[in-house]
Amino acid sequence: MNRHIPGPLVDVAALPEWLRPLVERTADIDIEHFGRAHTSPPDGARKAAVLILFGQGSSGDGGAAEPDVLLLRRADELSSHPGQVAFPGGAVDAQDRDAVDAALREAVEEVGVLPSGIHPVATLPELYVPHSGFRVIPVLAYWREPSPVAPVDPAETAAVARVPISWLADPANRIHVSLNNGHKTPAFLVPGMLVWGFTGGLLSGVLDLAGWSRNWNRRDIRGLDEAWRAAEEADDVGFGR
Repeated sequence: MNRHIPGPLVDVAALPEWLRPLVERTADIDIEHFGRAHTSPPDGARKAAVLILFGQGSSGDGGAAEPDVLLLRRADELSSHPGQVAFPGGAVDAQDRDAVDAALREAVEEVGVLPSGIHPVATLPELYVPHSGFRVIPVLAYWREPSPVAPVDPAETAAVARVPISWLADPANRIHVSLNNGHKTPAFLVPGMLVWGFTGGLLSGVLDLAGWSRNWNRRDIRGLDEAWRAAEEADDVGFGR
């Protein structure tokens, strides 16, 4: 089994200034940064990839463009992780050359992005997810030429949003969610979307790594139902572009 080595895939100097620190720091990151201990996956654990796609969209008030990240909400009718918010992604298939190729393919299939406008810039450490049995490689990418996005198949994807980093970093939108097994996970209150679980932990780690996080109340711990209600009641600032 080939060992995945995370780190930059491009010349960092060619990237937007706001993205450079994150990409540079991927060379020295460990999975403990994401709140996960080293756990060896069992033999046969399937490899998967997710696309953490950063762009720069309108601020919504006529101001300068600001960094954002693409998220999707899975359809409520799905048998696996219904209604959960995630990055585009899925299993690495035989036709995929690597995790980067798989992440881009899944993004095309799920939200209709044009891969020609996407520039993969780095990978993060492989994260084993016992609940699903996948070995997930997160792929960071820069959206040089953004294209319209929407659910390709509404039976699988209920919604797509480009969420400003400033919204995610705002302490008012960050909480912990308490799970039935006694564990807790970082979570984000996004209008119509509660980001928690694997995606919440991964996103929290990325914000910290990039230096985008602000001090937030880590003692604000809510049950899953309460957290979902808070997300549904969040003010819509018009960033669902």
